[in-house]
Amino acid sequence: MRVLVTGGAGYLGSHTVTTLLDAGHSVLVLDSLVSSSEEPLRRAARVCGAELGGDRLDLVRADVRRPAEYRERVLAWRPDAVVHFAGLKSPTESLADPGEYYAVNVGGTAELARVTADAGVRVLLFSSSATVYGDDAPVPVDEDAPLAPVSPYGRSKAMAEQVLADAHAAAPAQTVAVLRYFNPVGAHPSGLLGEDPLGTPANLMPFVSRVASGQYEQLQVFGADFPTRDGSAVRDFIHVMDLAEAHVAVLEWMAARPAGEAGLRVWNIGRGEGVTVFEMVRAFEQVTGRRVPHRVVGRRPGDIAESCADVAAIGRDVGWRARRDVTDMVRDLWAWQAANPAGYR
Repeated sequence: MRVLVTGGAGYLGSHTVTTLLDAGHSVLVLDSLVSSSEEPLRRAARVCGAELGGDRLDLVRADVRRPAEYRERVLAWRPDAVVHFAGLKSPTESLADPGEYYAVNVGGTAELARVTADAGVRVLLFSSSATVYGDDAPVPVDEDAPLAPVSPYGRSKAMAEQVLADAHAAAPAQTVAVLRYFNPVGAHPSGLLGEDPLGTPANLMPFVSRVASGQYEQLQVFGADFPTRDGSAVRDFIHVMDLAEAHVAVLEWMAARPAGEAGLRVWNIGRGEGVTVFEMVRAFEQVTGRRVPHRVVGRRPGDIAESCADVAAIGRDVGWRARRDVTDMVRDLWAWQAANPAGYR
């Protein structure tokens, strides 16, 4: 298939690009490069024996909100499918600048959906988030749980889901899969691709790896008084390569079915197993042999005790299940960190 990947130079996008290429698909990346660079794509090409700018992998530098920058290229390339990662992703940052989150995550999705419908795209996969479920979701949470996001980021994802549901209702020939991620971590096993946040990492594992490498003095654990088995928060961590493989599995499943059967689907993407913050820190120390100094501080506003996916639906429907465990996540993350202490720079 010919697959358009928006945000394909980012953390999740670049790993999915490698998985698509390995599966024999051709990829056109649409990315503004505002928070990334071409380097992840050059490395993805190297890993897969491709060439950036060649027949199998190319890049359009454009803002998803501005179809004038990419519409003609997409129409000419005629993708069979789209994987839509492009967007802003920090719940905390969204509190300070909600307008930008709605403009990018909702407005950008609406503009993209119009272009892809005109291009005759058969399948659109959307990168959503478990934050759409909110703070009071059951554990584990399934796809039928009510949506109750608490941040502009979470609300922007829920709104974008609705945009795509409405677009599908208007043009049922374009099928839609909404994938709600839990907590992606890890890196490509080659050590060439990984998470490279700008500035101080907002997520746990990139921060842990930088503490272990000596870039930061210690890790702050936000709360040790949650009603969990060790007092720290519980999250459903999933290896980024499992998440990438989920996209390819869903894409191929949707494409193999008539539009009336594929329709509009929603699936959780996680391991279905909760791990505490302290357990992840201990696992990192055990796998790497590096000490991770840490101190407990107060909870952050909006932090919840536990979040975990019910992944029965995607297993039943698509036959996909995460294969990698916490040891794999830590090993691959540390290989990336050790080989790339400054990230892609």
